[in-house]
Amino acid sequence: MYRPKIAPMGWNSWDCYGAAVTEDIVKQNADFMAENLKEYGWEYVVVDIQWYEPGAVTHEYRPFADLCLDEYGRVIPAPNRFPSSAGGKGFKPLADYVHSLGLKFGIHIMRGIPRQAVHKDLPILNSSKTARDIARSNSICYWNPDMYGVDAAKEGAREYYDSIFSLYASWGVDFVKCDDICRELPREEEELVLLSTALQNCGRDMVLSLSPGPALLEKAQLYKETSNMWRITDDFWDKWELLYAMFERAEKWSIHTGAGHYPDADMLPIGPIRQDYDKNNKTAFTENEQITMMNLWGIMRSPLMIGGEMTGFDDFTMGLITNENMLKMHRDSRHSHQVFRKFENGTEIVLWTSVSAEGGMYAVVFNIGEEAADISIPLTELEIYMPVNATEVWSSRTLTFDESIDVSLAAHASTAFLIN
Repeated sequence: MYRPKIAPMGWNSWDCYGAAVTEDIVKQNADFMAENLKEYGWEYVVVDIQWYEPGAVTHEYRPFADLCLDEYGRVIPAPNRFPSSAGGKGFKPLADYVHSLGLKFGIHIMRGIPRQAVHKDLPILNSSKTARDIARSNSICYWNPDMYGVDAAKEGAREYYDSIFSLYASWGVDFVKCDDICRELPREEEELVLLSTALQNCGRDMVLSLSPGPALLEKAQLYKETSNMWRITDDFWDKWELLYAMFERAEKWSIHTGAGHYPDADMLPIGPIRQDYDKNNKTAFTENEQITMMNLWGIMRSPLMIGGEMTGFDDFTMGLITNENMLKMHRDSRHSHQVFRKFENGTEIVLWTSVSAEGGMYAVVFNIGEEAADISIPLTELEIYMPVNATEVWSSRTLTFDESIDVSLAAHASTAFLIN
């Protein structure tokens, strides 16, 4: 299994454009990333759901729309939305373009085989079986109408999954986000193993991302063995109650972060989002809430996938994703965990720590309550028994803690330190 050395960092088209993203939009975001973010470690450009649906125009799905398929029942890009794919080229021209910028290219897929392929009984590449032979018509996604599940025990099932990952490898795909599979376990466990095996045998290194959540804690080892990242939540949007709820999820999942596998707190809904509905839509998170999100994702080492239209980012948003100290915390944190969560001084305080791979300790203090507070955390809570020097992550300000970490935080605000 391919194991990326750091949690993947990139951009995904879903938060902005839902099912409706087009080639020109992907290219403009790839150009922006290459020019402004590549040097900071951002590298994946991912086309999200229904790139094979010619009529997609919003986050909504058209029931039973005609999809673009090849002769073997495999979805291919809609040429009206991705013109360079015409003539059977698939995503290779777009992937080549992204690669020419020094970046990596990714796609979203749905678990299973297209219903349209099953209804037409299309053949499976390198098999005497057909789509109808391997489909499980009672295994369907309740929120998307495109696919039937695949019966992993049927002859032809392995050949089908081998064929789609062979196709993706020929296009130059570096990242696959597979949907309708993460929270479907254990019912779809055999199909996950089949899919993961096909990816591992396709001859190209690809990150495998499982979606949607919430993932099942009792299946943590399976996620680690079959994938690189898995969603610990359903779709995460710019609502404080969702960010507040993420603290409980992060606490439970943080122990499962390891070499090449990462619990995924989902995309970062920052900057302009939901652009297919209204070009004026911006994240509803306050600046403090956005920093709190980045601090939590950073110390727990969640993958960082930007959700906003990057060409519309303002100075604040750019500062969020290019702060070198924050990105270093994301890269270097090890053994991250919540130290405590408690009510104090009329608000709710959370403390996380991690060991830095380059020495020292990260400590992040969160005020997730509804009142501003002066917070004092004795160093003994961190098992430190002498004065220490520290660097504030976001400002690079240096300071000394004699007996306690003393901070004043507004509601929903947080601060992070590297303690030497």
